[in-house]
Order: sequence, then structure tokens, then C-alpha cells
Amino acid sequence: MTDEMLALARENQRKSGVGNVEFFKGEIENIPLPDNSVDVVISNCVINLSANKERVLRETFRVLKPGGRFAVSDVVTRGEVAAEVRQNMLLRVGCIAGALQDEEYRAKLSEAGFVGVDIEPTRVYSIENARTFLTGQGIDVDAMAPAVEGKFMSAFIRANKPEAVGGETPLMQAVRLGS
Repeated sequence: MTDEMLALARENQRKSGVGNVEFFKGEIENIPLPDNSVDVVISNCVINLSANKERVLRETFRVLKPGGRFAVSDVVTRGEVAAEVRQNMLLRVGCIAGALQDEEYRAKLSEAGFVGVDIEPTRVYSIENARTFLTGQGIDVDAMAPAVEGKFMSAFIRANKPEAVGGETPLMQAVRLGS
């Protein structure tokens, strides 16, 4: 989040009269919040841009209260993805090259301590979607497009931090990762 984005968010908050929201500048690998402090972490296609997804998931787990929820939308892969796709930085910026394989995402969430992991595909991308995205990017569309047929999907990824004794919290707080 840039200073300009933070200023805009605060201005929009002021204009709307919302008093129960706070904005913090930080990195998703180092969330500037105390342990066990939020109920929900949300994100829209940002985690796959991090080079250290394990750190992001550990930080997310750390800041969630017992019983807290992880509820993100992200790009996820199915099966193996060609190395040239992963290495192409234009695709990384487009949320593709940094995408985790669905089973790898599940494993990383479990390793971080999450339970009840669910990955719900919302859109599976076809060759024609790839052509649309890759056209004009200086990429050989005919060579690259078959490598993505059915391999990439947008998905809702949900998981929970296990409940602690006395689990319920009276006030719900949320963290949104990214911009």
C-alpha cells in the first residue's frame, strides 16, 4: 500500500463517516498487528504476488484470533505449469506466474496451522482467456497459450484458525491484505 493509497482510503473513510475502520501501512509478510487480534483476513489476488507465501500464511495465522477466518480470492493452478510461464515476469505481474498449485496451497495453509481448508474454483481459464491476456505482451501466444489451458483458476480459498477454549469474540475485526 502506497502513501497515496493510504491517504485515499482514509479520505474515503472520512467521507463515508465510517468510524470502526483503521488503515495501516505494512507488508503482507510482516503484518503490523499484534498476535490474535483480528477475526477475518481477506485478500483479492495479492498473496500470489509474494515471493514468500509461507511467511504470509504464518503472519496471517499469527494475527487471527482463535476461531478466526482466512477468506481470500486468489489465482491457483491445477497440475504442473511450464517453467517458461512461471519465469515470465509479465505473467507474475498479471497474477499468474506466482500462483500456487491447489494442493500446495492446501499444504502450506495446513503447515501454517489452519484447519478446514477449502478451495472453491470460481473460474477456470481457457486457451482463449490466455490469448486475450497474452496478446500485446510480447509473448508468443500460440506457443504459450496451450500451457495454460485449464491450468489456472480463480478461486475462493477459505480456512480457519482452530478455536481456543472460550472461543467467541464480541467484536469482529478484519484485515485486508493488499491494495
